[in-house]
Order: sequence, then structure tokens, then C-alpha cells
Amino acid sequence: MQPLAERLRPTTLDEYIGQQHLVGPNGVLRTMISTGRLSSFILWGPPGVGKTTLAHIISNALDRTFYTLSAVTSGVKDVREVISKAKNNRFFSQASPILFIDEIHRFSKSQQDSLLGAVEEGTITLIGATTENPSFEVIRPLLSRCQLYILKPLAKEDLLTLVDRALKKDVLLSKREIAVKEDKALLRFSGGDARKLLNILELIVDSESNDKVVITDAVVMERLQRNPLAYDKSGDIHYDIASALIKSIRGSDPDGAIYWLARMIEGGEEPRFIARRLVISASEDIGLANPNALLLANACFEAVHQIGWPEGRIPLAQTVIYLATSPKSNSAYEAINAAQALVKQTGNLPVPLHLRNAPTELMKELGYGASYKYAHQYPNNFVKQEYLPKEIEGTRLWKAQKNSAEERHRQHLNKLWGDKF
Repeated sequence: MQPLAERLRPTTLDEYIGQQHLVGPNGVLRTMISTGRLSSFILWGPPGVGKTTLAHIISNALDRTFYTLSAVTSGVKDVREVISKAKNNRFFSQASPILFIDEIHRFSKSQQDSLLGAVEEGTITLIGATTENPSFEVIRPLLSRCQLYILKPLAKEDLLTLVDRALKKDVLLSKREIAVKEDKALLRFSGGDARKLLNILELIVDSESNDKVVITDAVVMERLQRNPLAYDKSGDIHYDIASALIKSIRGSDPDGAIYWLARMIEGGEEPRFIARRLVISASEDIGLANPNALLLANACFEAVHQIGWPEGRIPLAQTVIYLATSPKSNSAYEAINAAQALVKQTGNLPVPLHLRNAPTELMKELGYGASYKYAHQYPNNFVKQEYLPKEIEGTRLWKAQKNSAEERHRQHLNKLWGDKF
């Protein structure tokens, strides 16, 4: 028997739950189906909101040949084979077949490049699905040839509608007496993910031997705690474990950090999600105390992107241990927060005349840049002058913390500025 999520997968837009901005009466995807004019597009949204389902519904409604590839298992050769089939099987008057690529953000640049000609010529109509920001993960030439539609996490009302449909219409659940007395935990752990919600519902129902099932928050919590693999890549557990990883790094505990990294890996976490968090941690928590941390974190991100999985876990582990064992400082993080707060408080203060650019004679006559002192013309490449607007002169924003690297910076500034720093 198929899982509950598959048994309830909608086959028409009228059965589809959520995303009314796209599939509602005036939605762009509904209009595409009604007019039969389908252009290539990318669906961007979190897991379990119906990206794959939408692609199948559109294909069925338009009666188009439908090819599907997974970016996790497919390469350039697979892409070229599908394009070749599309060319050979398409008659002159036929509409172009649909090529659906799940997790298109995992395609390398060369794999994405191999799609360009076929999309441009109309050999295929591309539908891509991604959980990652396409601006970062999809090459610009391909992105420019596709529309981008954003899918949202399902709202509470959508999720409850889905639960009601499962209890009333599913071939198995409808035969049992199931009452949802409390839904707070059920909705919270689903995280707006329809598939996750149905998986949880099925787990709870299957764990009861009696035909009568009463679902409460306590029951949901107890069942999920009993299931150690209930790692939710979009809900609370997902963010709790990511938080535990970062806090272990911040707390200089390599054992804790590597454990939580392993939990994320074994839970099926997207590797680049982890790598991005490490880049943030390298700046926020280590910062100027060890600037090499950011270099390593960036190199790790690139390595994970280049070598893929499962080898990508090795540079992730190396970076996690390096960050956890590095000296810590959040002085840069504190400084930008303080500066932004000051800007919000004081507004758009005028740039002092001596710091303004003077590309024209009129600007020079108005005094722009007139009294600016060029630091490199002075001993030690330094001269005292004010760099803040007059209204906030003397304000301190960056404050060195007690570590050897920042202490060297502070001593250098003291030699230049005296007791200012």
C-alpha cells in the first residue's frame, strides 16, 4: 500500500490545497492551463507544499508528454537523452513535452547549461522545483528563460482541510473512527509541510491497534519522541538541531558540534544549508578573533558544491571542528548592529563636505572634498580627521574584544588615534 501522502496526492487543481495566488480563479498557473499557453518556469518553496504535484497536474491537464529527472541522481547524459527523445517523438504540430526537474538547485553549472538550448528553442518546456533561492542556485541564463513562482508554506486552514480530507476520503483512514481533539502539536511539527503532516498522521494512526483513535497534543509529542528519525527539515526539530550545532560551535565544544552535524547529515539535511550556517557562524561568532575561519567556511561551501555527497560531509566536519576550536569574537556583529541602530535613530545625516566626491567644477566650488586629507600623503599613512557626520562625532561603534588578534588591532589604533580606541 502506498503511503498516505501518495494516496491523497491531488490530480486536478480543484483538489489542490493552498497556493491560491497561483492556482486560484485568477492565478497565473490556472490561466496557463485554461489557455494552453505554457512557458518554462521554476517553482520555489519549502518542502511539502505541492511543487511536484503541480507539475503533474499541469501535465495531465494539458495532455503533454511528461519527462522527469531528479537532480540528485541525474547527470548531463540523462538530460541530453531526454532532450533527444523530446526532439524525436515530437510531431510538428504538437506542443513541446514537459521536463520536470526536482531539486534543480542541485544541478551543477554544466548540467544547467545543457538545458539552455532546448529551453530556448522550445524543444522542451522546463518545470523546475527547488527549495533553495534560485538567484543563488540557478545560473542566470537559465533563470532568465524561466518564470519564477514562489510557493508558500501551507496555512493552518489548509493543513486542517488536508487532515479532514484524509480522515474522510482515504481508503484506509476513512474506515476507522479517528477524532482530532487537539491539533496544535500536529500543526507545529508539520511546519506547513503537507507531506510531513500526513506522515505524522499516518504514524499516529498506525501506532494504534484499535479502530478508535483520539489525537491530542500529548499523543503527537509521545509518538514523535518515540521515533528517533523524525528529523523535520522544515519544522521545529530542523531549526532546533541547526541551533544546537551553531551554539555548540559558539560554545567551543567540538564534540557537541560534530554530534549535531552528524544528526543533520543522518536526517537528510541539504548540505549547502549546513555550509551556509557555517559561513554565518564564522563571521558572527569567530570574526576578527580568527579571520581565517571565514576563508575556511567559504572554501567549505564551495567544496560541498563541487564534490557533492557523501564526500561533502568531510569538509563540513573539518570546518565544524575548526570553528568550534577557534577563539571567539562577535565584535563585528555587535558593531554592525550598533551602527544600524544609530542610523535608524539619527536618519539620513549629511555627508561631511570634506568626505564628499567632487567630480565637477561646481561641486569643487561648493567645497566638496576641499579639506579632505589623503592619508597616504602623511607619515605612517595616517592623519587625524573626522569620518562621521558632525551630529554624531566621537561615537564609538566597534569595540575590540579580549583576544590576541583584536588586541593587536586595538594597540595599532591606539598608536594612531591615542585614547579614542
